[in-house]
Amino acid sequence: MRSRRAPRFVAATAAGVLLLGACTTASDAEDTAEGSAEGSAEGSAEGDTARSSSRYPSAPPAPAATDPSPTAARDAIEGIRQRLDSDAQLDTDAVGDLAESGDVRHAWFVSDLMRFFGGGEGDALTDAFEQLTATSLADDPDSERSVWLSATNHLIAWDTADYPEYRVDKAGIFLLIEAKWEPFFADADSDIDWRYLSWGGVLIDDRELGDTGPCDRGCIPALDDPATTDAPGGDWYPDDAIVFGVVEGGAALAIPKNIAEVHEMFNLSLGGRRFGIPYCTLCGSAQAYRTDTAVDQGAVDEPVLRTSGLLSRSNKVMYDLRTDSVFDTFTGAAVSGPLLDAGIVLEETTVVRTTWGEWKGEHPDTRIIAEDGGIGRSYALDPLQGRDDDGPIFPIGATDDRLGVQELVVGVIAGDGTPVAFPADASREVLDAGDEIVHAGVELVEDGGGLRALDAATGEPLAAHESFWFAWSQFHPTTELWVR
Repeated sequence: MRSRRAPRFVAATAAGVLLLGACTTASDAEDTAEGSAEGSAEGSAEGDTARSSSRYPSAPPAPAATDPSPTAARDAIEGIRQRLDSDAQLDTDAVGDLAESGDVRHAWFVSDLMRFFGGGEGDALTDAFEQLTATSLADDPDSERSVWLSATNHLIAWDTADYPEYRVDKAGIFLLIEAKWEPFFADADSDIDWRYLSWGGVLIDDRELGDTGPCDRGCIPALDDPATTDAPGGDWYPDDAIVFGVVEGGAALAIPKNIAEVHEMFNLSLGGRRFGIPYCTLCGSAQAYRTDTAVDQGAVDEPVLRTSGLLSRSNKVMYDLRTDSVFDTFTGAAVSGPLLDAGIVLEETTVVRTTWGEWKGEHPDTRIIAEDGGIGRSYALDPLQGRDDDGPIFPIGATDDRLGVQELVVGVIAGDGTPVAFPADASREVLDAGDEIVHAGVELVEDGGGLRALDAATGEPLAAHESFWFAWSQFHPTTELWVR
């Protein structure tokens, strides 16, 4: 039933409602058709959109997450869901009834609906949100981009509790978009914080390992076991263009940023090990996980990582194709499904962000992904055309204002478990000047124009990667920050 109705809901939102849908590049029609990057919120903001908790008014009082929902709220949501199921329309009278229930926790459900409805329906949702929260969104700069973005950022910043039925109610919306998300929502014992989950504008990549075909339904297609060439064979890629470098077992690999922006996920072998390598364009973060370590931890099969089409505070939500287990992309920990039950945490290794010229100069024996990815595809050198340059386009809530939201940092977990961040540009300047960088038990060193981390006491390597500050700090809120 849901799978038959899903196309109607998507079609309805695309035709008559504010669908914040898949957005890739203006110039690459093939990328757009395949949904090669997460979607964008409507509009464009100029300059930095840095937030701090002081930007938002005081949080409205809310019942505890375990307190029962008012009967009036349950009745209103049931009416809304019935209308969505029947004809993909929003029952604005029921939305008004939900607002009258007076339980601020249900603003989460209202904000989820805002993701898909605009026009008169959107106005009704805005009114309901403002009534439930006793807050006006009109003066919030985010509302100029998207009222949904503004509303959800408020709720995240307030850390507003949800309500007992929220996971099921949210599923009633999201499964109309993509029925194949059902295993995620069905796991009542997952460690997923459903409040933070949003739609990235594309559908799930559920193609089998090694499938090189397009995503017929509009997903971000992972690239499995891509063809590579030696460094001279990579002369198609400009020396000053960004690569993500990985070294394992004496073997080095460079992943061109332009190919990473299209596929956002790689499953491959390097140095005798098996890796899953996600790249979150929205977070500026490429990470490398040894997926073969999952078997050592008790998994029946080695995970095959795929992009779900969902986001959590603007970070991609990846999952295992074989078990439908969701992973926290930033930590490598399984947060749902059989792999959560098995306690699987993928082992991470360093990804070095640098230029192709500097990387191959330091690693002359490196391989680089072939110009066509081994699948006969053509890749623009700048597929996203600066889409993410003006700050986060999906909800993240308040941010740590010690740095700008888009400043790149090298993030690392110290030997004692302390998260530590180093501003990337400042770190390179200090090291280039011949000075050392040691902070919180971590030493930073250069590698081919990029940065690696070592345990300051033992000299042993520590897994590290670069990301935007907002992403690192929200997933590691207690992070230490090195200051020059």
